[in-house]
Amino acid sequence: MPDEKSLLNVSELKAFDATANGRAFASLLVVKRLAAKTASNGNPFFTLDLGDRTGSFTCTVFSDSPVFEAIKAAGEGAVVRVEGKIDFYQGRLSPRLARAVALAEAELGAPGLIESLVEIAPEDSGALWTEFTGFIEGIGHPELRATVRAVFDEIGETFRWSPAAVAMHHAYRHGLLEHTTHMARVCKALLPVYPEVDPDLAMAGVLLHDTGKAIEYEGTLATRKSRRGILHGHVVLGYQLARKAGIRAKLDPDRLERLEHIVLSHQGEPEWGAAVYAATPEAVFVSMIDNLDAKMGMVQRALRQAAAGDEFSERLPGLSSPLLTKRL
Repeated sequence: MPDEKSLLNVSELKAFDATANGRAFASLLVVKRLAAKTASNGNPFFTLDLGDRTGSFTCTVFSDSPVFEAIKAAGEGAVVRVEGKIDFYQGRLSPRLARAVALAEAELGAPGLIESLVEIAPEDSGALWTEFTGFIEGIGHPELRATVRAVFDEIGETFRWSPAAVAMHHAYRHGLLEHTTHMARVCKALLPVYPEVDPDLAMAGVLLHDTGKAIEYEGTLATRKSRRGILHGHVVLGYQLARKAGIRAKLDPDRLERLEHIVLSHQGEPEWGAAVYAATPEAVFVSMIDNLDAKMGMVQRALRQAAAGDEFSERLPGLSSPLLTKRL
């Protein structure tokens, strides 16, 4: 096992600026994403995201790099000890890797190793789950409440640790629970402003909207899509869960159809993954809350990961902009 004291985490690497170009470093990181591409000259290369509990960064590995074959053999989800030199591309950390060694299975059991590599929600997951189940029990309509209960009786354990995305928002352990609980808080706060929205149906829709992600995603150290996630997607998977549970709970056909519609439309736009546009008061309400918390989740994570002295974050794809992280 390498000497942990000599290793820099992602937060420490991102604290460097361009004056540190060429500085040697070593880190223990997870291959969170690995994409094979072909350059204009026909040569293959990889873009990969490497990360740990404190954050992640993207770098490029060309076929003539000394680490190309090692990264290829390691694959997504591997834990690798990397050595290289600090470098930047368009103002973003993009190190030049000189050596990469994947840890063997036996080495992954070292005390504290996994905890140092896996990013988790900043809020306590036990407290989040207690609050979450309180929202379920607060649904007044008996069959709606039974429907929601039945879904989480089936997927609850997986839902509790699942991320809410591969990269965009709440993309860490317990992220799906955090995202949905935040949405439920917003839902409860805003319901008095919009009396046209049925409170029980809206809350049920919030709690169930992303349940398909508990099936869509898999992986302990790096999140990837499962077979069903690729073939169906979380919108359809969530619809299937809601429909099955609603039928078993004998939820009346009109409410079941409206609940299904919330799940099918919550992504907002077809190009974002929605099966249909939101077409009921509750579906519009849930879709807007989902969009709000997804974007604010990106903001919160960027603020948590901002290095001291940084004025802006890296460009956040979900916001189409860097974020001003310097506090007032």
